[in-house]
Amino acid sequence: MVNKVLTIMRQVGATALLATNSVVHIAPLLLIALVKFVVRIKPITRACDRGLMGLAASWISVNSWMMAHLTRTKIEVTGLPDQQLDGHFLVISNHQSWVDIPVLQRVFNRRLPMLRFFLKSQLIWVPILGLAWWALDFPFMKRYSREQIAKRPELAGKDLETTQRACDKFAKIPVSIVNFVEGTRFRASKKEAQGSDFTHLLKPRAGGTAFVLNAMGETLDTLVDVTIAYPNGRGELMDLFANRIDTIRVHIQTLAIPERFRGGDYHTDPVYRAEFQDWLNDLWAKKDETLGQLLT
Repeated sequence: MVNKVLTIMRQVGATALLATNSVVHIAPLLLIALVKFVVRIKPITRACDRGLMGLAASWISVNSWMMAHLTRTKIEVTGLPDQQLDGHFLVISNHQSWVDIPVLQRVFNRRLPMLRFFLKSQLIWVPILGLAWWALDFPFMKRYSREQIAKRPELAGKDLETTQRACDKFAKIPVSIVNFVEGTRFRASKKEAQGSDFTHLLKPRAGGTAFVLNAMGETLDTLVDVTIAYPNGRGELMDLFANRIDTIRVHIQTLAIPERFRGGDYHTDPVYRAEFQDWLNDLWAKKDETLGQLLT
């Protein structure tokens, strides 16, 4: 009973600290974003961008400090790249938990350009954070079902248009674009439902990764391949706050982007599509093997 009460207190306290840190950083962030939106003068816009990136890095640093000092979670990292803050990176990763996101932020904060995620459109309504993501130019994706597209054909390709606009903007600034290639968090039931041949992973979805490479092929410098493992069991954020996640292992490898995949057309070129799928599946097979090693 005592342990249960202490766990609840830890969760409530951590949530309060996280909310406080968010409010402290996001309030000035939104003010700077408003100035940037209203005053369209390049020197002021550039100064606003620097301010926004500085606040975001500070916010992530405080969250990372709390994870390091207020939980017993140990993060073991191999293959960490050197600091490179001026490039354009595509970061791909397996996805098991919402904890993956603060882990990636902690590992790469102030080492690579700020990580940007493609978010579901509904997340813009998350209190405080939704506005912060909007201010930091996170692209919001609205997915349409086959039934919706059948009723309204003009919706087809809208997500690709959103991706293209985001990539056009990202090409002009240092950025690390994060793509969870599986498209959703791993669950054994999902693996079984899709008939995945991998032991620890869902099938990779090649379309989104290919489209980013097509849109930014001449700009992207490096592919950063991340494998995240929870050897003693994964959990979500509340499990992290409750000290139920003791070890997280992160393996990183930086790879050159194959020249043949820069600037192709995944959706209309069947040869390109087949070659890209083969390349990504091979990469995923190696990741599956690496993940098995990290889990043991």
